Amino acid sequence: MEHKGTKTIETERLILRPFNAEDAEPMFRNWASDPEVTKFLTWPAHESAEVTRWIVENWINGNAAPERYQWAIELKQIHEPIGSISAVKTDDRTESATIGYCIGRNWWGQGITAEALRAVIDFFFCEVKVNCVNACHDPRNPNSGKVMKKCGMTYEGTWRAGGVNNQGVCDESWYSILKKEYENKTHFNEIWDKLYQKALAVQNSRKVSDYVEAGCVAAAILTAAGNIYTGVCVDTCSTLGICAERNAIFNMLTNGEHEIKKVLAIMTDGRTGAPCGACRELMVQLMPYNYRNIEIMLDYEQKKIITLGELTPRWWI
Repeated sequence: MEHKGTKTIETERLILRPFNAEDAEPMFRNWASDPEVTKFLTWPAHESAEVTRWIVENWINGNAAPERYQWAIELKQIHEPIGSISAVKTDDRTESATIGYCIGRNWWGQGITAEALRAVIDFFFCEVKVNCVNACHDPRNPNSGKVMKKCGMTYEGTWRAGGVNNQGVCDESWYSILKKEYENKTHFNEIWDKLYQKALAVQNSRKVSDYVEAGCVAAAILTAAGNIYTGVCVDTCSTLGICAERNAIFNMLTNGEHEIKKVLAIMTDGRTGAPCGACRELMVQLMPYNYRNIEIMLDYEQKKIITLGELTPRWWI
């Protein structure tokens, strides 16, 4: 392991950074004084701002230690911390880091904790060179486990009566992700990111004539040969139009290929979604014996993927 200390990390909405003295007041106000936030944590809600200041001072004093990792989760929108995330334990023998986190109740359910955890996981694998990142939660707090799942961590099991928190002796459900799994997932995401960017590059909603509009939906497909083909929708005043997915497929066929691996379509609202029935039917007819393995990106932001076999479990033929 190559310890780096609490380096500043920036994401789309957040700045993860070392705590400073000015953070004590917003920390007390935003999360540390809320017993609902600390319900399943190992430390009690702070009874006064003085307690928070004392904690923050201790964290600041430890900032210089390269093996210490304690980040304030600053929300760019309000320019103040709304939570914290840290390595509660690092082990050089196993090359592992155990992560803990919490954020204020006002920001629950917005994907912020998952955004922070992903950034910290990236940091530990790419910079600290750990082999494993893990975390645990009280099973009575299932939303914490959902955050871990969103970040690609695998459920390992539940250690019954394995810990103590503010509710007393508790079970601990453990999740982890290994370096090899992280690298495979990163490569996997890179492919989908490339498909998304290719589709986005051709999406251009426009009126072609009084009877034809094009480009409001764009699609990209990955073939078995590793090539990417794109297409946009064409809407007409009759039945002559075509969906973006089928347009991309015809582009693929024009170039001599016929086997699809992945499909991504960007809708008019910027979100990704599933192909329509006609597009699914074309893919099934094109690959009747192995269409079930075609991967469809349902939600690019959440990386939610489904196979065509799941979307079309039975074929009319």
